[in-house]
Amino acid sequence: MGKLRLTFVKEGRAVYLSHLDLLRTFQRVFLRQGLVLRHSQGYHPHPIISFALPLPVGQASDCEVLDFEVTEDLTGAGLAEDLNRFMPDGIRALDCRPPVHPVRDLAELRCRVELLYDGGVPAGAAEAVNALLTGESLVIQKRTKRKALADVDIRPMLHSLEMEEAPEALVLTATVAAQDPGLNPALLARAVETYLPGLAPDFVRVRRLAFLDRDGKNFR
Repeated sequence: MGKLRLTFVKEGRAVYLSHLDLLRTFQRVFLRQGLVLRHSQGYHPHPIISFALPLPVGQASDCEVLDFEVTEDLTGAGLAEDLNRFMPDGIRALDCRPPVHPVRDLAELRCRVELLYDGGVPAGAAEAVNALLTGESLVIQKRTKRKALADVDIRPMLHSLEMEEAPEALVLTATVAAQDPGLNPALLARAVETYLPGLAPDFVRVRRLAFLDRDGKNFR
């Protein structure tokens, strides 16, 4: 039996697929490719397949990670290209190989958050947003694992921040904590809406760029 790790892109219309829909999509793609997934034991066996860090609906990604187990020994060579024949629009496999690190070693997420303004970026917005996000603390309401809302200081979860001003957008490139606890990059936009309502963007786009391990290298 073989354990494999697939990295893939999720973008375009596919960003609106829910976690469960995406899981079903891959199960169908694997079936069409002829892969036989290993199943769990017990009364209700299910395919052994999991996402390293489920992507919130509406966000795009260049670096999604899917772990799965097959009933035969495979290296994954050439499998990404083969799977792409059956992928829906907006999902594209990049690479497939045996995992190097366990998911618990996924430490950071590199991401881009675009704050879009229909009438152009307001004067002084870049300086105000940068001061807000890089201050000593940044308390925002965040859902806990029990689905309750709680006030959480997300500033320690924001490890680095770069900002670029475009004609109609502030583009934030950030490195955030991935888990235990992790920071949803969309909360950076929510912080702006909460503390700087006059600078609230008309639309927000979020894209994951890379997963990083504990050494700051690409997670494999």
